[in-house]
Amino acid sequence: MARSGLELPIAESDIRFPYYGDALFDRVEDMKPPAQMADVIMRGAADGAAAFRAFTHAVVAEAVAQLGISEGDIDDTGSETVIRRGIANWEWVQRALATIDRKIPGASGRSIALATEDVYKYLKKDSIARVIDDGVGAAMAEDTPIVVVSHSLGTVVAYKMLAKLAAGRRWKVPLFVTLGSPLGITAIRDGLAPIGHPPMVGRWFNAMDPRDVVALYPLDRANFEIDPEIENKTDVDNFTDNRHGIAGYLEDAVVARRIHDALEND
Repeated sequence: MARSGLELPIAESDIRFPYYGDALFDRVEDMKPPAQMADVIMRGAADGAAAFRAFTHAVVAEAVAQLGISEGDIDDTGSETVIRRGIANWEWVQRALATIDRKIPGASGRSIALATEDVYKYLKKDSIARVIDDGVGAAMAEDTPIVVVSHSLGTVVAYKMLAKLAAGRRWKVPLFVTLGSPLGITAIRDGLAPIGHPPMVGRWFNAMDPRDVVALYPLDRANFEIDPEIENKTDVDNFTDNRHGIAGYLEDAVVARRIHDALEND
């Protein structure tokens, strides 16, 4: 807000920032830097569960199609021709991610690998989801207006909390903000079906950088059909290396102004 010439209209003590990294990463004892973690996912998932391979293959295949990457482009990443054989061909997924890296600067393939694993764990592993949901739910005040600002996997967590887990909760959310959200990706959207507007949410504002391959689609009627329709800002100029970082979204003047005005007026 300061970078946008705005003053925070509430006390910092009124801000809640749930952290669920330890719950999400079940290999905490051997934590690796994000780039190395992505490499582990990209190399090692062939030996993992078939369901995870299927989920990741679906997400990567959709990203490849949306980004206009051809099978010829993917073949060119190695010396051997890759024959796509459905979800069993993890080599195709690896080469597709490498092609995204090559054609879209900013380690975008690694961004997809990390985001896909995070979302899969949250949607498919009840023990992880329960810890995250309990922690985020505890941060949500009742009987007072709260502005929910979410990013990346956080948009999936926040949406599920508000749309699926709000029964009996006295939450009031005049503004729900999603930044760099993968909610429009088919495999992720299907994992949250049926889709609907959270009843306690007033306005829903979504922002994305069109070069952010994690936020593959705007959350419009074509990709996330709910009523009332979500307002989308699709021209964020995210300065972070992979065009997905939270700082590059929060420093957008329109995003900052929307959050500021909701905190000040709602």
